[in-house]
Amino acid sequence: MKKILLLFSIAFLGRTLGYAQNIDTSKNRVKTDFNIALKRLGTLKPKSASEINASNWIIGCETLDRDMTDYEQYKTYLAPLGIKRLRMQAGWAKTEKQKGIYDWAWLDKIINDAAKRGLQPWLETSYGNPIYAGGGGINLSAGIPHSAEALQAWDQWVAALVARYKDKVKDWEVWNEPNFGDNEINQPEKVAELNIRTAEIIKRIQPEAKISGLSMGHINLQYADAFFKTIHQQGKLNLFDNMTYHDYVYNPDANYDHVAELRKVLDQYAPGVKLRQGENGAPSFPGFGRGALGDYDWTELSQAKWNTRRMLGDLGHDIESSILGIIDMNYAVTSGPIRRLNVKGIIESDSSKRAIRPKIAYYAMQNVASIFDDKLQRIKQLHATYNPGAKVIEGEVRYNKSTDRSLAVYGYEHKQSKKQVFTIWVNEYIPTNTNQTREVNFTFLNGNFEQPVYVDILTGGVYEIPATQWSKQANTYTFKAIPVYDSPILIIDKSLINF
Repeated sequence: MKKILLLFSIAFLGRTLGYAQNIDTSKNRVKTDFNIALKRLGTLKPKSASEINASNWIIGCETLDRDMTDYEQYKTYLAPLGIKRLRMQAGWAKTEKQKGIYDWAWLDKIINDAAKRGLQPWLETSYGNPIYAGGGGINLSAGIPHSAEALQAWDQWVAALVARYKDKVKDWEVWNEPNFGDNEINQPEKVAELNIRTAEIIKRIQPEAKISGLSMGHINLQYADAFFKTIHQQGKLNLFDNMTYHDYVYNPDANYDHVAELRKVLDQYAPGVKLRQGENGAPSFPGFGRGALGDYDWTELSQAKWNTRRMLGDLGHDIESSILGIIDMNYAVTSGPIRRLNVKGIIESDSSKRAIRPKIAYYAMQNVASIFDDKLQRIKQLHATYNPGAKVIEGEVRYNKSTDRSLAVYGYEHKQSKKQVFTIWVNEYIPTNTNQTREVNFTFLNGNFEQPVYVDILTGGVYEIPATQWSKQANTYTFKAIPVYDSPILIIDKSLINF
């Protein structure tokens, strides 16, 4: 009887404290056919968001403004994921249903709860409000507000929004994917004007605010150039901390040349303004009408590979990275271009919007978040070499690989200990639904390891690299027969992980 009461008390306490009830914390929480010859030492321990000071990551909590998801269903899953920043829309139309009357109850509940959990909302001021003539639409591809009355009401909405949440929200965005769709209202010059007037209101009320501009759906260089040029001509680019883009591609490693082209366009006007990848993710199963990337044979396995490659690829390019999204979104309730369940969530849901269980991607992203925080810094002078015996200068690291096949290789070091980690994966193709590995030899010049181990990001598995498979000569480290595949693996100093 005492045992039953104890179990009941633990369960009740878990609900009271808001613990997510369906998160698997066992060492085998991700079950796949990944199998390598190395000895498994254990499994990575996730970190809660409260254990992380800052990191590169943002998790998407979008569509709450259109009731496609339910924050109450997934709120207890947020902090255990280990990502502090949350992207969401504020929802003008949901808040102001009668002219001049704001009902903040729904948004207060979300922002206040997130703040109590130590999370940081990145709040978007869009979409529009149809109670005003010319007030803009409320769905994806909607037109921006454009009438005099609507723009005046927009200004009042933004001012009221920022004044209410300025103590809890420091990061803002203006309008989601204005270039998406074929409407004729959202010309880049007009969208730039809306970004300027919105940013000026935010800065007037909250001078320290960080503001994201553009929020472009798919990279359109001509659109971006006109947008940046308009803001530059008015001398207002200093209002913006970053410009965001959403570029959904089947191979998450295939668009960095395109991103570099966008960077060059922005550099013409504002080389000091950062780029942020503001929304990306892959589905967990295929289907037409479920949003971007739907017509590929996705599974939970390939979704997890895609998301972690996107996260670590963005990190390797010094680009802040936002993953869509925390939970599947019921787009069937809208009149927008997506009319079915959008299954890019890392928590499974259904038409009732309930949180059913975390997907593989949830645990894989936990693994990324548990290691890559602000205690690490990227090794910017990391270059491939065909000469493993070459001399390198101080601060530079070179690597050699025993294959001509394309691999993504990025390096990081602990800011204090200078111990290193290298992220590696096959980047030639779309993530597959199999886990076949190939063995590759690596040499790192100017390496720094005390005890290197192998980590599989997908499962969180930590493996021994036996003495027969690695050697050190001065500061040159050689690793033999390292299993690599189309999902990130790490060669990492053991001191940099908890497992």
